[in-house]
Amino acid sequence: MRIVPTLTAVLLVLSPLPVLASSCAEQIGTIERRLDSAGAIQVAGLQDGHSVRTGSPKGIAAARADAPSDPETLSTADHVAVARTLIVRAADEDRRGDKRACENTMTQAKGMIGALP
Repeated sequence: MRIVPTLTAVLLVLSPLPVLASSCAEQIGTIERRLDSAGAIQVAGLQDGHSVRTGSPKGIAAARADAPSDPETLSTADHVAVARTLIVRAADEDRRGDKRACENTMTQAKGMIGALP
């Protein structure tokens, strides 16, 4: 029995498949939005090239006035700056397809951000 590829089969194989966002890419987008939130800007100021993002369906209406329960998670401008560099690194790891490294870097970035107001 001889298998003869049909034109439809050949076109299906050669056609580009849709690119699906990785879970790490989704995390990167979420943290980038978080770093442009009113709380992050209150801590670190508005960075060049960024704008305040508002209207998140999961965001809180107002920043909390009380301190976080764990003082180690207190956000600082330096921590936010480090988190931004970690996000750039995670995006590069995600582009290279290194899912584990990207997820580890995102965990570090989230820890650096801490509890934003």
